[in-house]
Amino acid sequence: MSTAAVVVTVLAALMAGFSGASVFFRAAFVVQPLAEYGVPQAWWNWLGAAKTAGAAGLVVGFWVPVIGTLAAIGLVLYFAGAVITVIRARAYGHAPFPLIYMAPAVAALALTR
Repeated sequence: MSTAAVVVTVLAALMAGFSGASVFFRAAFVVQPLAEYGVPQAWWNWLGAAKTAGAAGLVVGFWVPVIGTLAAIGLVLYFAGAVITVIRARAYGHAPFPLIYMAPAVAALALTR
C-alpha cells in the first residue's frame, strides 16, 4: 500500500469517526440539521454507528484489505445517501458537507485498487 493510500485512508477514518462521534455526543452542528432534514431521531444512533463502523473498517483494512474496501464502499454509499437527504430537504447550501466527508472515502477506495 502506498504512502498516499495510507494517509488518505487514515484521513477518511478520522473524518468518518469524528462524524459518527458527533452524532453520538449530539453535537448541535450535526443533530440540528438532521432534525431540519426530517431524519427521525430514532435513526440517529444507527447513523452514528454506521459511520463509526465504516471508520473502524477502514483501519481494519490495513490488515484485511477486503474489509477496508467494503468499509470504503459503505461510507461512499452512506454519504451519497446523506447528499440525497440534504437535497430532498431543499437545503442545497448544505450539500457540500457530506461531499467533503465522502471525498476521502472515494480516494481511499480508488487508491486501494
